Amino acid sequence: MILLSFDIEEFDMPFEYKGNIPFEEQISVSQDGLNKILDLLKKHNVKATFFSTVIFAEQSKTLIERLLKEGHELASHTWFHSNFKEEHLLQSRNRLEELFDVKVTGLRMPRMRTVDPKAVAAAGYEYNSSVNPTYLPGRYNNLKISRTFFFDENVLQIPASVSPNFRIPLFWLSFHNFPMWIYKKLTRDVLKKDQYLNIYFHPWEFSDIKKEEYKLSAITTKNTGEQMVQRMDDFLYWLKKKNIPFTTFQEFQKRIRS
Repeated sequence: MILLSFDIEEFDMPFEYKGNIPFEEQISVSQDGLNKILDLLKKHNVKATFFSTVIFAEQSKTLIERLLKEGHELASHTWFHSNFKEEHLLQSRNRLEELFDVKVTGLRMPRMRTVDPKAVAAAGYEYNSSVNPTYLPGRYNNLKISRTFFFDENVLQIPASVSPNFRIPLFWLSFHNFPMWIYKKLTRDVLKKDQYLNIYFHPWEFSDIKKEEYKLSAITTKNTGEQMVQRMDDFLYWLKKKNIPFTTFQEFQKRIRS
């Protein structure tokens, strides 16, 4: 089973590298990439979950309405991508539901930051996918957290997938930088061991970004733009040939609880 997701947000990553990008461009880069993602998913008849900030959703109502119409799930990525307060947990869920008349049951914190499980439960979420259970220097050390799903405060925690051996992450950076035969091998290992795969990406990866102006590192920009579109196209085709089902996080958590 494949849990494919995308964090749709203001593209503010250049600020981490002391680059420049106006707010309007943060939104337009993500909108361009989201259009390409939706076209790919439609081509392969694949369903995914989209974790959206309120800021991006308010600026992109037509695109959010499209993804919902095409059978994808909308979940919360809080209110802002770079500014978080605990009250944003409930506020973002309520605002997304108000904007699109849809039930929001899932959460992913921006940059996979830690969050109080009690606050997540109090805000009414049924699942949370905010943990990458690996070690990334300068970002997080989650080697003691379960590789696979577990419950905390009766909220289903769905960590991002890492390999059974050595906890090699299969997130977006790996997809860009590993040779695809290695990434596919790790995918097979995870599916064999865990029976599901949880991988996530961002719209800007599919857009033609201004690499020099944004001052992003080479490791983050390798195989972006059209190369990423082709890479994902080939990967989805490979998975579909194996007849591995895709499902939304919402449907996955319902199965776990049933």
